[in-house]
Amino acid sequence: PAGHCSVPVLVPCRGLGSSARSSREDSWLKSLFVRKVDPRKDAHSNLLAKRETSSLYKLQFHNVKPECLEAYNKLCQEVLPKIHEEKHYPCALVGTWNTWYGEQDQAVHLWRYEGGYPALNEVMSKLRQNKEFTEFRKERGNMLLSRKNQLLLEFSFWNEPVPRDGPNIYELRSYQLR
Repeated sequence: PAGHCSVPVLVPCRGLGSSARSSREDSWLKSLFVRKVDPRKDAHSNLLAKRETSSLYKLQFHNVKPECLEAYNKLCQEVLPKIHEEKHYPCALVGTWNTWYGEQDQAVHLWRYEGGYPALNEVMSKLRQNKEFTEFRKERGNMLLSRKNQLLLEFSFWNEPVPRDGPNIYELRSYQLR
């Protein structure tokens, strides 16, 4: 997802001596991994986003009252997958986890919306009409201190995130593109 993901970074290295051959090899190698971007023509997010897919991702950050974290996790585990497994919601819960470092007592949920912003709007509209979800939100609201969402686009050079059986440890990084 654009802006907030872990990125393997390829740093080209040169030896002290340089020859025409190593320069050609370096430019050939760079052409495989580096996409030329002209910032005057379009925004980085449009130039680097995947074109063959139109998925949009949402990261939800929920700061939970410390005494409610266990109950919050249980409630989310019972309700969220069940609601979003229904075919008429064009989204998928890719992952959900709690933080160990940084913000404490925080839950993070990663959603994929197949079809971009229109799919996000469709899901949000349908959820407002879903009685089970509105009850869930009411109960969940009593357990939260604060909430924050981020919308993200996939970069063309990353694989699509897939759900994984746990336990796992993830590192969430942010990069600023120039």
